[in-house]
Amino acid sequence: MGDKKLAQDPAGLWNLVRRQHGVVTRSQLGGFGYGPAAVKHRISSGRLHPLWRGVYAVGRREVGRHGYWMAAVLSCGPTALLSHRSAAVLWGLIAKSRHIDVVVPRIAYRRRPGIRVHQRSGLGPEHRRQVDGIPVTDVVSTLVDLASCVPEWRVERAINEADRFDLVDLETLPAMAATLPPRPGTACLRRLLGCDALTDSGLERKFLALVRTAGLPRPETQARVNGYRVDFYWPDLKLVVEADSWRHHRTPGEQATDHRRDQAHTAAGLTTLRFAETQIRFVPQEVVAGLKTVVARLAARPPG
Repeated sequence: MGDKKLAQDPAGLWNLVRRQHGVVTRSQLGGFGYGPAAVKHRISSGRLHPLWRGVYAVGRREVGRHGYWMAAVLSCGPTALLSHRSAAVLWGLIAKSRHIDVVVPRIAYRRRPGIRVHQRSGLGPEHRRQVDGIPVTDVVSTLVDLASCVPEWRVERAINEADRFDLVDLETLPAMAATLPPRPGTACLRRLLGCDALTDSGLERKFLALVRTAGLPRPETQARVNGYRVDFYWPDLKLVVEADSWRHHRTPGEQATDHRRDQAHTAAGLTTLRFAETQIRFVPQEVVAGLKTVVARLAARPPG
């Protein structure tokens, strides 16, 4: 990658450059003993290639996507973080972004060509993470920022990916989102997470859409079965499905009632499935797969 005479401690410098995906700042070079004249000489000789003010690619002009992200963050100052779409790509929540997004505290605003610099009050260490060595907003902050700039269906997909990679806990995420201070994206994320839970009719519509996706016959809804009102019922299969909304089934008493209900159905020869609202919203493929598997098994049982 380069010039072994670039520093008094070449191993230390190259380790830093490797960690930073091929880029380095002017101040970092100064820490290795190189002042403005030395930096200028290495630019003219092709050993350093300016990317943004005070940030250089080392040895060659081309750097990968991670190198550009790192360079963008470094160019915006020590408190800057990769954010919005760029952070979502780095976390693996979305596939690509055409722009580079960086967030900085309001007091540290810096305009940089080719970088979307966002200002935020209250940007603190608790929001700072590192992925592949790149300073980036934490996952929840990234989801909020993403919700401010992309369609809701993309945010839903990103939430699903965050759950799949065990970056968030869908059971606790809604409560966490409910405590977030207002800013662009917060209201959208809260709505998608069910901080304002779906109405019973809204949850029913979403579940029935998954039933259609699974290619299953429409069940009876809000039927009275075995002495209890159930959400969905297939009488030919003796299958009961309950859709547990975020607003319900949270207290120990409600959970105990659900257990007694399920036990009574089992004693009566019925099969009960329960799906949480978060599953129906964010991992619908699991719901569809579960329905198909259970229905196929029940349909194969001999009559009687």
